[in-house]
Amino acid sequence: MPTRTKFVFLMHPHEHKRVKANTGRLTHLCLRDSELHIGIGFDDHEAVQALINDPRNFPVLLYPGRDAADLSAGRQDSPELAALRVQAESRRLVVFLLDATWRKVRPMLRLSLSLQRLPRIMFSGAAPSRYVIKRQPEPGCLSTLEATHELLVALDRSGLEVYAQPEQLLGLFQRMQDFQIQRTAENAGRGDRRAGRRMPAGDAAGLTAVTVKRRRIFSAAVAG
Repeated sequence: MPTRTKFVFLMHPHEHKRVKANTGRLTHLCLRDSELHIGIGFDDHEAVQALINDPRNFPVLLYPGRDAADLSAGRQDSPELAALRVQAESRRLVVFLLDATWRKVRPMLRLSLSLQRLPRIMFSGAAPSRYVIKRQPEPGCLSTLEATHELLVALDRSGLEVYAQPEQLLGLFQRMQDFQIQRTAENAGRGDRRAGRRMPAGDAAGLTAVTVKRRRIFSAAVAG
């Protein structure tokens, strides 16, 4: 899929080595102008630093918070979005995404001062996660693929991107999950007890409630 925006996925080694349903890698393969780099700290990463320091680029970090420019519809006249448009007119927008669980994202950002200094963008009012084979820690959390989709929607509405086929990413996401569900059912039918434990039936049907026992990831305003 061609895009005006360049996407750079910074993947935690845990995602690379241990997680089979890796939506970050799937998203990277779907986007023509994207890169994927594996690590925890990126201040000494040659390719990442080259993208950040290239004067032809306008690098930003997708990370929610009060200091992030909200690209969602209804806030298109914000000063932050106006400044982003000005920069994007003369330079290529490069979006960095941290691909890890929220527990691991914070250390990644803490170890990368160059990423901390980047302007931050976000979206709000996103659809609930469509992830049925993996629990999200709380409402408002999305997979990397879903976050990229929602960002592309927001960029398109803001006039910064042309997202002509929004169903493409979500369709692949659903097909990936259908495949995982099918394989889990086949393994369970052959008596593989471990397969049954990986994805409880309630989770596969999207029926299991998520109980949050730790500090909220998003404030109510950010979760949308």
